[in-house]
Amino acid sequence: MIYVFDANAMIALLNDEPGADVISEILTRPDAIVYAHAINLAEVFYWSIRHEGEAQALLAYAGLQALGIQTRADMDEEFWQTAAGVKASHRMALADAFAIALALRVDGVLITSDHRELGPVAAANVCRIVFFR
Repeated sequence: MIYVFDANAMIALLNDEPGADVISEILTRPDAIVYAHAINLAEVFYWSIRHEGEAQALLAYAGLQALGIQTRADMDEEFWQTAAGVKASHRMALADAFAIALALRVDGVLITSDHRELGPVAAANVCRIVFFR
């Protein structure tokens, strides 16, 4: 099974927030392939710099990679147009639109806790979404 983590999922994992156990369990599945788009990783990196400093942000990124989260940097024309179309249709943050575009591209399940922005997307069956809390 292919999973796409948004920034919320990765931050919850790094901080051992509620729902981190769900994310950890996904990472231990033998058949799991886990991706995060570079835009979503940039959000995590930014968050880490603001709250813990750049050195810790670098460690956090290395830790996410060590856990098996693979960076995708898709940015071809079809991809960014899909992200823009999702953003326009559902009025959400651009980074969330990139996570959805990646989930669509790899036929994966988006893992998030962002009910406010992504609840309507899940209800519209744009892509498969699992809320970890």
